[in-house]
Amino acid sequence: MAGSSIMTAALNEWSARDIAAAVNRGELTCEAVTRACLDRIALRENDVQAWAYYDRDAAIAAAQEFDRRGAAGPLAGVPFGVKDIIDSAEMPTEWGTPIHRGRRPERDAACVALSRKAGGLLLGKTVTTEFANLHPGPTRNPHDLTRTPGGSSSGSAAAVADFMVPVAIGTQTTGSTTRPASFCGIIGYRPTYGDLRLHGVMEASGSVDTLGILARTVDDVALYRDVLLGVSPVAVETLARPPRIGFCRTHSWDGLEASTRDLLEDAAENLARCGAAVRDVEMPPECASLNGAHRTITGFEFARTFTWEIEHHWTEISETLRGGRLADGLSCSPETYYEAKALAEHCRAASDAMMADYDVLLTAAAFGEAPVGWNAFAGVPVFQMWTMLHVPSITLPLFKGPAGMPVGAQLVARRRHDRGLFAVARWVHQRLAS
Repeated sequence: MAGSSIMTAALNEWSARDIAAAVNRGELTCEAVTRACLDRIALRENDVQAWAYYDRDAAIAAAQEFDRRGAAGPLAGVPFGVKDIIDSAEMPTEWGTPIHRGRRPERDAACVALSRKAGGLLLGKTVTTEFANLHPGPTRNPHDLTRTPGGSSSGSAAAVADFMVPVAIGTQTTGSTTRPASFCGIIGYRPTYGDLRLHGVMEASGSVDTLGILARTVDDVALYRDVLLGVSPVAVETLARPPRIGFCRTHSWDGLEASTRDLLEDAAENLARCGAAVRDVEMPPECASLNGAHRTITGFEFARTFTWEIEHHWTEISETLRGGRLADGLSCSPETYYEAKALAEHCRAASDAMMADYDVLLTAAAFGEAPVGWNAFAGVPVFQMWTMLHVPSITLPLFKGPAGMPVGAQLVARRRHDRGLFAVARWVHQRLAS
């Protein structure tokens, strides 16, 4: 948002970058922004149910203290939310399960501490599915309350999409940032594996877990990534030439809704007409087994991460989880696990070589529109491949499906080419967003 459009939008609709710039110039207070976000929550939370915890009075008091100190920084005065598997010192972190109801960490997770250091104000904890897995929480899709927002970062996506906060942190082990960003019509970013610190974040599967950033602009995603890296923010570069884009249908193409396949085909053609060098690309054949490898690896690790809960609170774990990822993991042998990890390593090397000819790959972000049923957790496995390859990806809100619901497209880059991914993402978004 820039120029006169800033002046006409409600403060809760401003981007994080614009809020921070105005606060740093002394033209806006953190309290004013915080109250605008809280007023939006008061208006919509009963319907959307994005928040596991927030305290209006405490948030206003924290904003007033921020203004009294005259604090500054790249996130100065920006309210943000974090998924309720991420620790914060003054709020509960309950992991979406009654087993840990009332759990109070003693310190902030690294990502929360870095956000506060940059001037951000933690507004509250957003709803997660149980243990950031399949069993849903109460959150609804803000575009249609009869539909799911996707998971597992359901509350973070819904809160950003409904203008309750400009940015929020989620996580991704399978498609937990990619899918809800697509369903809710916002931007979702999954970084190169290992770039952002996970200290103080509940582990699900350490081999693939990452943070995820949910926002409404590419510039906000790039800004927040730099904050979480602990470096001075660098503006998204402007491309010197149209990008080289590989159109990758993946081995899951037939599982997408026909309308989604058509939207992606049209997008590839439109990008070519805009000057991009677009070519069809196929993943190495061995990557067809990556979705199965993902299930093996994450199940094996998940079942061991939560040994205490399994031993002491088995009946309080949902049947969804007991009969799914836990059952997979408990029945998996170490030999099968090691074979899956070896396949993943082989495919990372093969895909790195294949992707060297492209700036990004264009592919699906979700199977289609968010399905009806707020507690639905639907989707064919179009996500696991990219998560398992450790590559950075960004979901862009480019399309509308047959029911008028958002459908995103996903851009994928080579490992450690996150900044280049942002530059292409902004180029694509400027040309295709309706």
